[in-house]
Amino acid sequence: MAEGLFSANRRIVAGMLVNLFSSICIVFINKWIYVHYGFPNMTLTLVHFVVTWLGLYICQRMDIFAPKSLPIRKIVWLALSFCGFVAFTNLSLQNNSIGTYQLAKAMTTPVIILIQTTYYKKTFSTKIKLTLVPITFGVILNSYYDVRFNVLGTVFATLGVLVTSLYQVWVGAKQHELQVNSMQLLYYQAPLSSAFLLCIIPLFEPLTGDGGIFGPWSLPALVTVLFSGVVAFLVNLSIYWIIGNTSAVTYNMFGHFKFCITLTGGYLLFHDPLSLNQALGILCTLAGILSYTHFKLVEQEEGKSRLAQRP
Repeated sequence: MAEGLFSANRRIVAGMLVNLFSSICIVFINKWIYVHYGFPNMTLTLVHFVVTWLGLYICQRMDIFAPKSLPIRKIVWLALSFCGFVAFTNLSLQNNSIGTYQLAKAMTTPVIILIQTTYYKKTFSTKIKLTLVPITFGVILNSYYDVRFNVLGTVFATLGVLVTSLYQVWVGAKQHELQVNSMQLLYYQAPLSSAFLLCIIPLFEPLTGDGGIFGPWSLPALVTVLFSGVVAFLVNLSIYWIIGNTSAVTYNMFGHFKFCITLTGGYLLFHDPLSLNQALGILCTLAGILSYTHFKLVEQEEGKSRLAQRP
């Protein structure tokens, strides 16, 4: 029994380490691709979608999950929001410092709460709502004092937060409605999203010449792009593994650790400047995120206790 428990814990730790390295690597690899190669954003997003689908196809052939037949019309909007979510977050990374990009993503939580409160009539406790104050204040403080602040980067970060929030709300709703898990849903989403991107890429990005999809890219650039696709797939797979074998709360707590490492790596690898006010903004946002997770955990435990006490 002890040996089985040790083996299970070892697998969970292995899954967390894969998620840790892949989640941090994908940010730095994508930033490297934009800074050093100037690879087109939407095409990079398409590569990620295609590699993710191929990875999921291999997984289902290995019986890691069983695909479920889904009506295309039921996931069209989800697939479109998936395109926007990945494309806008990549554009935010391309046009902002890693610190601003990472902190902007923290605004997803307040926006999700706003969407669920307004359109899904979901209620949240006052304590949860109050944690949104330091998160929002910290993001504003960091952005205001970011010496690389630019309007275009802010627009992409804002759109990224809005579309990501919609996508996350819709994913939860669709999983419940269609009775599927995240891998089964992604197995259909990825090729549909790829098809949408394939149609619009020629309208926004050049096909040939310097910076074009079929441009004269060096072998290191192409290898790096393909590698980023594999890492993106590992991020998706490891998220599913951690949540499936622990809980969403564990994954979020683990996310705070990655948040800190990614910020530190951005300042060390890309020499992003950091002022005292920006550091205060980061600490303020982190305090809000930790408080939010703590109160959610407490509320979940209280909910379980009430259910256990029912006759």
